[in-house]
Amino acid sequence: MATQELAPVYLITGNDLPKVETALERLRRRFDPGSIERLVAGKGGVSGSEVVAACNAGTLLGGERLVLVTHVDGQRGEFDRLAGGWKTDDVEAIVAYLRDPAPGTVLCLVAEEVKKDSPLAKAVAKLGTVLAWEIGKKETVAWVAESFRARDVKAGGDACKALLDIVGDDKLVLAREIDKLATWAAGEPIGVEEVQRLATPFAEAQPWDLTDALGRRDVRSALAIVEASYARSPRTRAQEAAAFSFRLGQHLARLSGMKTLLEAGVAVEEAGKTLGLKPYPAKQLARQAERLSTEELRDGVVRFARLDHALKGGSRLAPDLELQLAVADVARERD
Repeated sequence: MATQELAPVYLITGNDLPKVETALERLRRRFDPGSIERLVAGKGGVSGSEVVAACNAGTLLGGERLVLVTHVDGQRGEFDRLAGGWKTDDVEAIVAYLRDPAPGTVLCLVAEEVKKDSPLAKAVAKLGTVLAWEIGKKETVAWVAESFRARDVKAGGDACKALLDIVGDDKLVLAREIDKLATWAAGEPIGVEEVQRLATPFAEAQPWDLTDALGRRDVRSALAIVEASYARSPRTRAQEAAAFSFRLGQHLARLSGMKTLLEAGVAVEEAGKTLGLKPYPAKQLARQAERLSTEELRDGVVRFARLDHALKGGSRLAPDLELQLAVADVARERD
């Protein structure tokens, strides 16, 4: 894009977030910072008609301007699902605008899962450019290996799979961890042992840390972990309370299941397969299960079931306060 004439509209989509961010940065560099208008769609965000109005508004500075709209297909909310994306009316407003776009204005729409054959993508393709970078689940291991090679580090398939087990498949987080591991490796090959020792768990970090604090009966640390999740999350406190409650409740249920299987004499690897877990999370789960009694796990599952009811309308207290009370109850010493 840096050496070509700009199109009137772009659609940038896909789960290869490093490439998405690179494309956006190249596009933003083509404009004076003061001529970029950033808008957010998704739940509670701008509608298609509001975007059209922004495109037609012009700028006091003159010259080309960029209207950048993110989260066109929604924002990650409870249970990490996309919600609140544009509806048919919003898309139709954009399609109508593209029949006669404002001169001097470039519209850039950013999404995660807009397909090339969708009405929005087809309308953009007629007049502008669709950039789609999607990595299928079967391709993720190869993507990790190629990312290591691009940093002059050789990593075998087992090492790449271990990294995915530990970190999850968020491409920006994976890129960060690959950068870290490649820097440490300094051009030398990297294996499973190095990955397991150096990679930082991401998707399961909060449940692991919080469950350790609950096992120590450390109320202060447990509440600090909850508060830190609010600070990091792009969601509202109410939304994050619901998402955090779901994650921890699910984690406690898995811990209880692991405890039952281990006490029945099932090996850790087989227990992990029964629970739908990959080897590394299964080992971590078994480690925690051994530190907690069956009664503690059962009580924790019951308390978070009550929390789930409270968050779904069973209480008049604020959701974030309900979560704090539940965590404190589970972490307190038994009478």
